[in-house]
Amino acid sequence: MTTTQGASDATADREVLDWETFGSAAREVAQAVVDSGFVPDVVVSVARGGLPPGGAIAYALGTKAVGTMNVEFYTGVGSTLPEPLLLPPLLDTEAVRGLRALVVDDVADSGETLALVQRLLAQDCSEVRTAVLYAKTRSVVDPDYVWRRTDRWITFPWSALPPVEAAR
Repeated sequence: MTTTQGASDATADREVLDWETFGSAAREVAQAVVDSGFVPDVVVSVARGGLPPGGAIAYALGTKAVGTMNVEFYTGVGSTLPEPLLLPPLLDTEAVRGLRALVVDDVADSGETLALVQRLLAQDCSEVRTAVLYAKTRSVVDPDYVWRRTDRWITFPWSALPPVEAAR
């Protein structure tokens, strides 16, 4: 078995990110943002997968203004809707008018979700940049900040286990 740098475990078709490595990855992405000279006024996390990295990166940047955009696209492993669908609650775009936004997601897989959020925010924000932990070569968006590039399926620590169920 080969191990990919930054992942706790990897196989030919799957990369597994653990919580400890996630913490380091989020700080590395934040450092890349700082090193580029970009100072976001707001961090917008793409829910749900972008919530953990968005929060961690916002903390690392010292950015207190954080919002979310809830987008559904993937319905299962390799299964998607025809196009990304924006779900409520909706971000108050009036509140981000003229601001510099950093959009954060866990992965730019097809890139369709990231492209939708970037396009929507660009209508109101003065500047929109994107950051992800992972980017895949097939993504229609090349994010501004990427921790790792891979074409493997990624197991994130927040989605590795099935949802909890009521005790019987």
